[in-house]
Amino acid sequence: MSKAGNFIQQLLKPFKSDNKEGSKEEELEKKIPALDQKRFSFETLTSATKHFHPAHKLGEGGFGPVYKGKLDDGTMIAVKKLSRSSGQGKKEFVSEAKLLAQLQHRNVVNLLGFCAHGAEKLLVYEYVTHGSLDKHLFKFGRRDVLDWKRRYDIIVGVARGLLYLHEDSHSAITHRDIKASNILLDDKWVPKIADFGMARLFLENQTHVKTRAVGTNGYVAPEYVMHGHLSPKADVYSFGVVVLELISGQKKSTSVSLNAQNLVEWAYERYRKNKSLEVMDPTLTSSAIPDQVAVCVQIGLLCTQSNPQHRPTMQRVVVMLSKKPGTLEEPRRPGSGYPGCRYRRSPKFNVSSSSIESIIITQNAGLHLKL
Repeated sequence: MSKAGNFIQQLLKPFKSDNKEGSKEEELEKKIPALDQKRFSFETLTSATKHFHPAHKLGEGGFGPVYKGKLDDGTMIAVKKLSRSSGQGKKEFVSEAKLLAQLQHRNVVNLLGFCAHGAEKLLVYEYVTHGSLDKHLFKFGRRDVLDWKRRYDIIVGVARGLLYLHEDSHSAITHRDIKASNILLDDKWVPKIADFGMARLFLENQTHVKTRAVGTNGYVAPEYVMHGHLSPKADVYSFGVVVLELISGQKKSTSVSLNAQNLVEWAYERYRKNKSLEVMDPTLTSSAIPDQVAVCVQIGLLCTQSNPQHRPTMQRVVVMLSKKPGTLEEPRRPGSGYPGCRYRRSPKFNVSSSSIESIIITQNAGLHLKL
């Protein structure tokens, strides 16, 4: 055994037991790169969260609830407690811990450690002060704190975080559930991508996933919903929806027009008529920079193209964010340019009922996710 291996074994030795449950925990520890991570005791996390008191619950993340906690040294933490009813809880726990242990980026939430105690599997994150984006963007009375500069900085930050995950991290990572509630805002309103319970590592030639679709209706790319084709371009699609939500202050499924099925179609109609600024949230009138708003509308539409080949990479998106109106390619009408949208989804691909409630394929080949 290497010196590093001996060091880790000695480090973990005081925590190990001789019973079968302890043996399982040891096996779990071997699968997680623990050299730079801290193993928290269950007692420590129970105390920090006041026995996981409902008043400390921050929300419901992928595969389980998240609680706010405070360690003895005053450090604030967020504890994700995996649901025991989750059929793949242990597998997802190992996957998420392995992924996050390797991630270091300003726009990706930081994993502080983990805990495996009997049937309990927990992940410990940095506490992000302002919580999730959706709690500010879609709540009456809170939206005013998000002026245009902050919204634009959030768009840029999330783009950089996704670029890191897709191209600059140790392995290519597709998040699969980018949405407003999975973007956290710290005390300086810096966005951090959270909840990697559904993230998956990909080999360069692995583009088709045979497992059930996971994600949130309205944010999921059509090729993933219909055929199980999953690539970083699926995250690009979800990012585009978030961009349009940030600009408009509207949820992706909000009925903003009798002639549009969803936010993407409505935004495209405004863009097509050279009225991109009409997409903008009225509360941004005094703070918005018109050229930036117009560019972001165009980027949001390019990212939500039905054909993944027509979507930019996140590297391209980061570059486009510095461009001026009129210098970018023209987006196509939503639902066009992707032959697969004309057909029913592949019978071999099982779409999770919790992810997509209804799929309607219209005569003009458009894909709509019905709520």
